[in-house]
Amino acid sequence: MEQLIHLKETPSTNTYLRDYLRKERLPEGSVVWADFQTAGRGQIGHTWESEAGKNLTFSVVLYPTCLPANRQFLISQIASLSVKQTLDAYTEGITVKWPNDVYWHDRKICGMLIENELMGTSLDTSILGIGLNVNQAEFRSDAPNPVSLYQITGKEQPLDALLDEFIRHLYANYLLLLQEREAEIASLYRQSLYRGQGFYPYEDDKGRFEAEIADIEPTGHLLLRLRNGEVRRYAFKEVRYDLNGQYL
Repeated sequence: MEQLIHLKETPSTNTYLRDYLRKERLPEGSVVWADFQTAGRGQIGHTWESEAGKNLTFSVVLYPTCLPANRQFLISQIASLSVKQTLDAYTEGITVKWPNDVYWHDRKICGMLIENELMGTSLDTSILGIGLNVNQAEFRSDAPNPVSLYQITGKEQPLDALLDEFIRHLYANYLLLLQEREAEIASLYRQSLYRGQGFYPYEDDKGRFEAEIADIEPTGHLLLRLRNGEVRRYAFKEVRYDLNGQYL
């Protein structure tokens, strides 16, 4: 049976969970939930602002040993879809910004850091670290576009209930993965994408350009189609979204 480890404070739930797993293999689906992370991490060293006791900062462990290493993007897809599906019950306008941020319109409500460990050519362990802005009324960092569920709805939400809803969606989506229904996951993900339809400004190492999302490859690479029909292929951090002169 999965376990819930609830901490008042920890530097990082991902780090806590990874260190714990080195000593003891927790049941799949176990969660480390912290009221406050003193050194919460985002992608590539970014930090995550979260007021103590106001938001959901937690990590979940999965053991997707059936998944080849080159298909690990499926874990990112089911994690971001699960957050979106949870938030859809509270508000409209929730999308997934490739690869796995979750947005409300043009503002970021959730970020995640997924860390995978391999065994040979397959995945062994996946740690899904998630920071979801729930009841925070004000953000003080220089992050360009944060938003919380409280700011959207004007209501505070019980954190434990939100966590339970996320876990329920995660289990359902993980079952799709285990049943090898990858095309269904890919379709749900594609339909959920931020700026999934139409041409928008982007920037890469060649400069600014306009493009539409053509597809997402099973490896997680983003395919952007320019107005002239040219298709460009990007790995994470090789292209940025232009939001009114701010690059995301």
